[in-house]
Amino acid sequence: MADHSPTVGAEEEYFLVDAAQRTVAPAAPRVLARAKPVLADLVTGEASRYQVEGKTPPCGTLGELRHELRRVRSAVAAAAAEEGLRPLASGTPVLGMRTPVPLNGDSHYLPQFEMFRSLYDTFAFCGLHVHVQVPDREHAVLVSNHLRPWLPVLVALAANSPFWEERDSGYCTWRTLGATRWPVAGPPPYFSSAAHYDALAAALQETGATRGERSLYWDVRPCAHLPTVEIRAMDVPATVEEAAVFAVLVRALVVRALERVRRGDPGPAMDEALLRAAYWRCARDGVTGHSLDPRTHRLVPTALQVRRLLAHARPVLAEHGELPQVAAVLRHLVTRGGGAERQRSVHARAGSLRDVVDDLAARTAASRTPAREPRLPGTERTAAT
Repeated sequence: MADHSPTVGAEEEYFLVDAAQRTVAPAAPRVLARAKPVLADLVTGEASRYQVEGKTPPCGTLGELRHELRRVRSAVAAAAAEEGLRPLASGTPVLGMRTPVPLNGDSHYLPQFEMFRSLYDTFAFCGLHVHVQVPDREHAVLVSNHLRPWLPVLVALAANSPFWEERDSGYCTWRTLGATRWPVAGPPPYFSSAAHYDALAAALQETGATRGERSLYWDVRPCAHLPTVEIRAMDVPATVEEAAVFAVLVRALVVRALERVRRGDPGPAMDEALLRAAYWRCARDGVTGHSLDPRTHRLVPTALQVRRLLAHARPVLAEHGELPQVAAVLRHLVTRGGGAERQRSVHARAGSLRDVVDDLAARTAASRTPAREPRLPGTERTAAT
């Protein structure tokens, strides 16, 4: 581990949509065949043939991560274009999904299809997974305890999946709700140690609820094949700038958690029922609504929780020179709304989901930095503390 500056990497899942029809297309094998000569193992398939996944190598800075995300998205977009397709960064499909979804025939997934059966009939969700380097597995598990209270806020910030089965679900992130059907998914339990984690994982495998560590779909988990902790709570953002900012924000939270773990603090034991309720509320309301304050158990504006999150992460972000960029994106989200609000706004103009697809595809490819917005009242004072 590089002293006090762990590396960070991101994995993004994208839908493939027909450029003319705007509907999702089961074309992953064809796109992967074109993208792999360029990206090698930085692009892979997913459970459904509607999707591909792009990955960055480990990065040290926000600028490096932004560059790698753009490089991966550009290569995937070029490969898709050769097949008459476009990649779409959205947590759920907007148009054309049919059930059961067409599944990947890869041998990695076949045992899971057999185990989970019709749960896969509607498994079409795209997330952002952030990997942050940690010293060892013990640290990864205890970091998870410290991250749990912040997970609902991350869900709200990244909410980018309001549409499901070609209608508004009423939620800002339907992906978050869809994932809760799995027997091992959503917010992780509280763990006293890596041994506790391993014992629970073994018991869950004995029930048949998992097939090894890679099917433990908790939103924070020690990675089975990398020296990282993996955070999986967020929808894939439409833009590179948001994806990069969310990733370094998560790194800052992990660094703050590591500081406390090294002081012997095992993390706050937030009640699991309250944590799940907080998830539900943030999934419904998104960044412009309300969320549960884990300290008081009262509803507060999510914008307030975002300010608290930024204040908590501020020392690490400032040390890395990332505070101005992260603060600008968070201000934009709390004042203008996030991915879900953008999708709904585009749809409201003409009532056309095709327009939503076009806007998402353009943002996925162009990924410009959001325009600067006025500060949310109180941000200056909170961020300075």
